[in-house]
Amino acid sequence: MKRQISFGQALATVVGSVIGAGVFFKIGTITAQTGSTSMTLFVWILAGIISIASGLTISEIAASLKINGAIKYLDYTYGRVWGFLFGWAQMIVYFPAQIGALSSIFGVQFVSLFGIKARYSNLIAILLVLFLLGINLIGTKFSSKMQSVITILKIIPIALIIIWGLFNPAKIPAPIIPLTVGTGHSFPTAISQGLLSALFAFEGWIVVTNLANEVKNPEKDLSRAIILGLSAITLIYVLINYTFMTVLPIDQSTNNNNAAFQASMKLFGQFGGKLVTVGILISVYGAVNAFMLTGMRTPYILAQDNLLPFSNKIGKANIHTGVPVVGAFIVDAIAIVMILLGNFTVLTDMLVFVMWTFNTMLSVAVIILRKREPELKRPFKVPWYPIIPIISVIGGIFIVVSTIINQFVLSIIGIGLTLLGLPIYYYMQKKNN
Repeated sequence: MKRQISFGQALATVVGSVIGAGVFFKIGTITAQTGSTSMTLFVWILAGIISIASGLTISEIAASLKINGAIKYLDYTYGRVWGFLFGWAQMIVYFPAQIGALSSIFGVQFVSLFGIKARYSNLIAILLVLFLLGINLIGTKFSSKMQSVITILKIIPIALIIIWGLFNPAKIPAPIIPLTVGTGHSFPTAISQGLLSALFAFEGWIVVTNLANEVKNPEKDLSRAIILGLSAITLIYVLINYTFMTVLPIDQSTNNNNAAFQASMKLFGQFGGKLVTVGILISVYGAVNAFMLTGMRTPYILAQDNLLPFSNKIGKANIHTGVPVVGAFIVDAIAIVMILLGNFTVLTDMLVFVMWTFNTMLSVAVIILRKREPELKRPFKVPWYPIIPIISVIGGIFIVVSTIINQFVLSIIGIGLTLLGLPIYYYMQKKNN
């Protein structure tokens, strides 16, 4: 594959992967869990700190190991089976579920904006997947440039809401201090549930490591894209949620999926509602493209090591465009099936649990490699070692344990689906030997 992705395009992929529909829909869930403006903002900030700590930690591996993506980082540190399981989980559920769920949200918002009958929303969602598949098949350079443009476009409505809201003369009080929870809420429960929801909204940034072999200067640009991207996302999340809470009383935000829409209506009138809907469409469009751009690389990476059936086909990239065509068809075909089946919340929540399990292993890998290979050239070193990696590991353990406690069946299914890859792994190992 050619090194054709610039720092700006890698940064746009990080921001585009993470900022999807959650920026508009999470406020209703988190205010219900915390019951106060101060705790709501605190959990967003804390989630950002944990995500940035994770990004700083894993960036050291990305800069040090001249190999392609988180799958290979796990291979290198723990052994091939762990990298395969991570890639398997990404390939069969994580990327297809993200693409399918986001495309469905796009379809629902599209028919609403243009007054089309609701029954056509799935058709719109499938057409979006096929359209973006075609865009990505044109070539990595073209699709990554388009990702940069879409990321800028998705930031515009968000920036308008933030700026307009901050200078709104009719702001209602949204106290940041003291740090309190609402009546009937306990502090430990509010912070654990709220943080869990906020951390879910940061999911997706690690997929940019799948582009490691195509970034022009991976030793510097990959780590910079992850760190700057997560920092910008944290700032955006905190500011837009603060803006919403200065416009809409917290009791009207609680468990309200239309809180962002209603707040924007108060800020801009009828124009505000359309602004939010257009913002959601652009935001979701960019997120789907980012997941498609990175997701198609997962089967390709596994097939390069002959770990999948028909690896000789899946592990090839188009000689003219650098696109792993078969990998793209696999991920998008599963995504379309998921659109037709419906209910993606269970799938995405389940795979977020699985992804955070592997993310925590990657953070621990930095500590392992520091001890195992002290002479390894590290163009980027995580600052304040080992404090930052410890914060990342604790955050990862928190989300894994919280999911097991609060969604036990979901976590068991997630583990089960991941382990389904083991028979294929050992079959291919035996075949290769």
